[in-house]
Amino acid sequence: MYTVRVRFAPSPTGTPHIGNIRTALFNWLFARHHGGKFVLRIEDTDRERLVPGSLEAIMDGLRWLGLDWDEGPEMGGPYEPYFQSQRLSTYQAYAEQLVAEGKAYPCYCSKERLEAMREEQKQRGEPAGYDRRCRYLTPRERSEFEAQGVTPVVRFAIPLEGETTYHDLMHGDVTIQNRILDDFVMLKSDGYPTYHFSVVVDDRLMAITHVLRADEWIPSTPRHVMLYQALGWQPPQFAHLPIILGPDRTKLSKRHGATSITAYEEDGYLPEAIVNFLALLGWSYDGVTEIFSRGELVARFDLDRVGTTPAIFAREKLDWMNGYYIRQLPAVDLAARLLPFLQKAGLLPADVGPDLTAYVEAIVPLIRERINLLSEAPQATEYFFREELRYEPGLLVQKGLTPEKTRTILLAARNAIAAQGSCEAARLEETLRPLAVELEVKTGQLFGAIRVAVTGRTATPPLFETIAVLGCQKALARIDEAIAALPG
Repeated sequence: MYTVRVRFAPSPTGTPHIGNIRTALFNWLFARHHGGKFVLRIEDTDRERLVPGSLEAIMDGLRWLGLDWDEGPEMGGPYEPYFQSQRLSTYQAYAEQLVAEGKAYPCYCSKERLEAMREEQKQRGEPAGYDRRCRYLTPRERSEFEAQGVTPVVRFAIPLEGETTYHDLMHGDVTIQNRILDDFVMLKSDGYPTYHFSVVVDDRLMAITHVLRADEWIPSTPRHVMLYQALGWQPPQFAHLPIILGPDRTKLSKRHGATSITAYEEDGYLPEAIVNFLALLGWSYDGVTEIFSRGELVARFDLDRVGTTPAIFAREKLDWMNGYYIRQLPAVDLAARLLPFLQKAGLLPADVGPDLTAYVEAIVPLIRERINLLSEAPQATEYFFREELRYEPGLLVQKGLTPEKTRTILLAARNAIAAQGSCEAARLEETLRPLAVELEVKTGQLFGAIRVAVTGRTATPPLFETIAVLGCQKALARIDEAIAALPG
């Protein structure tokens, strides 16, 4: 028996995109399903590509989705530090060990020589790869390079014969001929490790039991297995997850929706919907069920239901799913989530007191069915907040009516509303519906004119409920303004 330990190991070179987050989610679900540990490790050894703010964006994105980590930045843990840049001495010690055992070697080749070598290989139609020149240097030749002050990189000495096989939980046994791999760099001249080396050392020292990562890492895994063997370590279990493609079955890109997780939050997606949607990108419970709570995903997720064929990213499905989750939220919860979007649009002040909060909560039931994104709320609710409405007065005149007749019915509606002792939707309907017969117009003509007068729009939530939330005094003032705006 052992404790399942998985890791999500992003590089802070930008905001995490949807593919990164899907990998994090699968690792988190696997750990939670098996009662294991989810480790966040920051692979920040590529110093030239680091982007300020990326680390915060990664952690904020995980928090927003509820993917809490058991060990890592801000949490600590028994295997800290969890930043690779703080573990350099560990990598250097293992590199020195491999060099001493003849399983790795210093390489003094200059950048210019390597570029010339690759160009010659290209001209000959050969695959690119290091020609192992420094692998066979004599001790004297190495001493001469050292005397010149050349700081070497350290390369792993790939076995020149035989083959390497590892078992993938998704793809079965994977075998590669050793001779087709080149002697890759383990340690750069600045003392920082490459991904291939650091990931092996850290996964071993952090007791990672399962490595769940994207299919794109399949070609690299034999190198990692060789390093495990060279160091005398047992490799973890590998599971390479299916890649995500766009609807046109090409590599997922920004045009398909492969934007950062921060952008999804800003666009008004719910974390519940994102988690549910991403879980279905490569995993399926029964091929039919599409809506899963977080608890259901944890209970049902396992690798035996993860496929090997590419997953298709369908933005339309995500939007539908987000709309579904919006409609399941209690009005108080949905209102709280809408407030930042209404504030950003300038419809609400920065300080929203209890009265305005209650007002938004009253609006929510009217628009819940009409939005699929939280960011759509400002457009859907604007007329509830604006002091003045802007619309073409001609919209007030319904088909088959004249401006004069429209003025008559609006005035009658205004007086009927003003005569009410309350502003309840049911009472408003009882009063206004018979008015159409009295005025000899269709109810659609009467209600259409009132709707435009009080909202400035031709299509809104149910009219009487809208007036009730808006308030009769504000509705009356708008009808007066509409009457004044009619031509003629």
